Amino acid sequence: METVVFLALGGCAGGFVNGLSGMGTALFALTFFLLKFDPETAVALAALLAVLAGIQGMWVVRGEIRADLRRVLRFILPGLAGVPLGLLLLGRVDADLLRRLIAVSLVLYGGYFGFRKALPRLERPHRWIDRSAGFVGGVMGGLASLSGLVPVIWLSMRGWPRGETRAVLQSFNLVILLFAICGLALKGAYGRETLEAFAVVLPAGIVAAQAGIFVFHRITDAQFQRLLILLCLCLGIGMLLRDALAG
Repeated sequence: METVVFLALGGCAGGFVNGLSGMGTALFALTFFLLKFDPETAVALAALLAVLAGIQGMWVVRGEIRADLRRVLRFILPGLAGVPLGLLLLGRVDADLLRRLIAVSLVLYGGYFGFRKALPRLERPHRWIDRSAGFVGGVMGGLASLSGLVPVIWLSMRGWPRGETRAVLQSFNLVILLFAICGLALKGAYGRETLEAFAVVLPAGIVAAQAGIFVFHRITDAQFQRLLILLCLCLGIGMLLRDALAG
């Protein structure tokens, strides 16, 4: 019964933040999943939850995706190209140190901009930075399962309408995570135990994602931009706490 409670809580936490922002599912869900499962099983559950909860979010911004598919692909295609490089670097780079450096950067960025009256707003196209953010996100996904962090920092500074921002972020995360799920499946991560656990996670995640989507529809573009910045802060703090507890 205790395991079921932790699974449901993880599903609710990951599903809600996915429905609200289109990112952050894994970190918030893993907080609960890692208490009862080994890392591979926990990550497999979180990735599957992020994709299935993310499909609901994709439907919400389907119009924005169709309206500017080129911009979405500008992030996704370099991201897919970056994943194999990240996998190649895996084992050659100190992923733990890299994760800590990113966590500190997220805390500094989120803490500095999250509580300022004036939010960052870059108006020029900066297409090459879009591609670079997607590529680095893909590399980080293969290297340390942190694909969404660089894109969300960059997108939180763009000042786009929340639907357009979410269209890019949700699409990017969904495609990269699908790639990760294929790799996990080939490694045998989706065995009977994982699928039985997911039978508890999925209903909680879907309901919580709908609650997050409900809130998303009722916030302004500026509130959504600040939300992304504060989520960067929360993600950074969460990563540092996980490393501290694991140590």
